[in-house]
Parts: sequence; C-alpha cells; structure tokens
Amino acid sequence: MHEKTVYEYAIIRILPCVEREEFVNVGVVVFAKKARFLKVKYFLNTDRLNAFTHSHDTELLQKNLISFQAIAEGNCSKSPIAEFDIAERFRWLTAVRSSCIQTSRPHPGISDDLDKTFEKIFEEQVI
Repeated sequence: MHEKTVYEYAIIRILPCVEREEFVNVGVVVFAKKARFLKVKYFLNTDRLNAFTHSHDTELLQKNLISFQAIAEGNCSKSPIAEFDIAERFRWLTAVRSSCIQTSRPHPGISDDLDKTFEKIFEEQVI
C-alpha cells in the first residue's frame, strides 16, 4: 500500500459562450506538492461542445489544451510559465480567468495512489 498523499484537483472546462457561463468538462489537472505530482489529461468531446454552439474553433481549442498540458508537464518552450516549479504552474493553470478555457476551483483530497485517483477523477468528471 502506498503512503497517503494530500492532493488538489481542478476540472478543465470549455465555455463556448463565456457570457452565459455554460461549460463542458474536458479535462482534469491534479497536483500533489509532497509527491511532486502535476498531471493534466483532457478529451475534447466535439459532440458535447456542438450541443452548446457550432461557432467554436476546434483546432484552436485543441492547440490551447495541448499548451495547457505542456505547461503542466514543464515541456512548453514557448511559455516561461513552464519553467515555474510545479506548485506555481498549478496555481497559474487554476487561476481565475475569463477565457473560453477555464478550470473549476481546486478541490482537496487524500490518495494512496495518485495515478489511480487521477484516472478516477477523469472518468467521473470528463468521460
């Protein structure tokens, strides 16, 4: 059995029309400081998105989600934010913003297997 670890997670959302505050869950970001764990996973379900609007640029959303994931992993050479430590990257990724890609407020939890917990949150909240 693994050691219990405190973590935080936030749901990544697409807001097709920011003014209406309607959203589609597309991903999850999980952070655990003690374990030095920061992971992002997303799935852009265009059928769900089309239920809200057809006036979105799927290719641009996909590129932005790829950048979101690369920043979390520290692998985005185009962004100085990717050079921050993992706690700062998590805080930046989950900061309140008024763009079409937003996150929920972070929620805490305790896990004895962060990868398993990460997948469970993704399955429950996104798929």
